[in-house]
Amino acid sequence: MTSKWPIPRPTESAAIGAADRRPRVLPPIQVVLADLLTANQLGDRHGVNLCAHRAARVALGKVGE
Repeated sequence: MTSKWPIPRPTESAAIGAADRRPRVLPPIQVVLADLLTANQLGDRHGVNLCAHRAARVALGKVGE
């Protein structure tokens, strides 16, 4: 049986707006650096890149692009 009224779904801009309103918590620098070392030891270049960028964000105290 089909419903006469469609289920409302948020648009992409509404979903992005909702995500922007939530505060983002930065992890402690020790955790980020430990993950960076682990990624480096495993040879995970993508993981090293992600952790290095996260460490820079934590050090600057800013979140965003």
